[in-house]
Amino acid sequence: MVKAVVGANWGDEGKGKITDMLAEEADIIIRFQGGANAGHTIVNNYGKFALHTLPSGVFYDHTTSIIGNGVALNIPVLFEEIKSITDRNVPMPKILVSDRAQMVMPYHILFDQYEEERLGGKSFGSTKSGIAPFYSDKYAKIGFQVSELFDEELLKEKVVRICETKNVLLEHLYHKPLLNPDELLETLHQYKEMVEPYVCDVSVFLDKAIKEGKTILLEGQLGTLKDPDHGIYPMVTSSSTLAAYGAIGAGIPPYEIKEIVTVCKAYSSAVGAGAFVSEIFGEEADELRRRGGDGGEYGATTGRPRRMGWFDCVASKYGCRMQGTTDVAFTVLDVLGYLDEIPVCVGYEIDGEVTTDFPVTAKLEKAKPVLKVLPGWKSEREDIRGIKNFEDLPENCKNYVNFVEEQIGYPITMVSNGPGRNDIIYRESPLKK
Repeated sequence: MVKAVVGANWGDEGKGKITDMLAEEADIIIRFQGGANAGHTIVNNYGKFALHTLPSGVFYDHTTSIIGNGVALNIPVLFEEIKSITDRNVPMPKILVSDRAQMVMPYHILFDQYEEERLGGKSFGSTKSGIAPFYSDKYAKIGFQVSELFDEELLKEKVVRICETKNVLLEHLYHKPLLNPDELLETLHQYKEMVEPYVCDVSVFLDKAIKEGKTILLEGQLGTLKDPDHGIYPMVTSSSTLAAYGAIGAGIPPYEIKEIVTVCKAYSSAVGAGAFVSEIFGEEADELRRRGGDGGEYGATTGRPRRMGWFDCVASKYGCRMQGTTDVAFTVLDVLGYLDEIPVCVGYEIDGEVTTDFPVTAKLEKAKPVLKVLPGWKSEREDIRGIKNFEDLPENCKNYVNFVEEQIGYPITMVSNGPGRNDIIYRESPLKK
């Protein structure tokens, strides 16, 4: 049984918590795309953690955590992350790394920084983790695959060839120090030493696991609106954030993905540049940011303050549709308890016409939110943490969830009402067939 956990929006929806929670019943958890450019924040019995490369199931001793072939693998970051959790008394997780995964090289991170610097005010708001240069090289067929670490002759020839190409840009476009092939080869030797014990033919491993009836979780990074094809291009990430890509990024047949849990926040937030129709500003945004998440809405990787907005039904309906959602996990509902009234974006006004279909970027830039204001539950019961049954929630809180579900058209079967692993309410949805 393969399930995917993916994001409906701009990322930061709370996928880490949902994966951590579902991992209790899983055997294998796989990261299938992206790199260390986004973080998943998890609160459990061991404490609070921000993971960047490791799958969010590493806190259980019965699970195997896999870095899939679709991941941008930064080997030193992976091993620093393993150390950061084992130093805090988390048992050493069982980890496998796909022999087909490609590696983020030190020069990818430099090129990311140099390009953002060069673009100045027109930059993409990159986390400077090397992701765009990494995927550019992968698709230009000049990346380094993990399997190539074990072919010394190939490596020796390739580092010279790569350095020649990169040094042209370093010298003439960026005016920065040049790469040294010998140093690069030495770095690759170090990477081999670190990763060798974990390397595996992941698609063979997963084929066997599927035949044995194991439960497998695919863990996505970021959300639909950051997908390079279907997101707010060009302010997107460089790998597909959709559940469909999970089959490719893990190496399994697409028909094996039976459940797609799409994570939606009860309000909106985004890190980085790009169109964000329901965005709010000033004191209203500051208040929501302060109260949001667990300890405030700041990027788990960058620490940047997240941009805040009200729940966006248009973006979320689209996000769920593109993911192929079977279940919606609705997170951080508890955060909204301080509000007397809660605005919800139910449509976009573009050139005088209202639409509920998510448009391409040029139209999105002109869109104004059409808001509907719902009564909050502050007067009934402000703090909803600790509630375990949906029926026990305040009336206006239930109404809010029901309204959102009706607008997006996908079943909300999980409601998260706190940061902890057990702060979850399972809900019978009328849309669940």
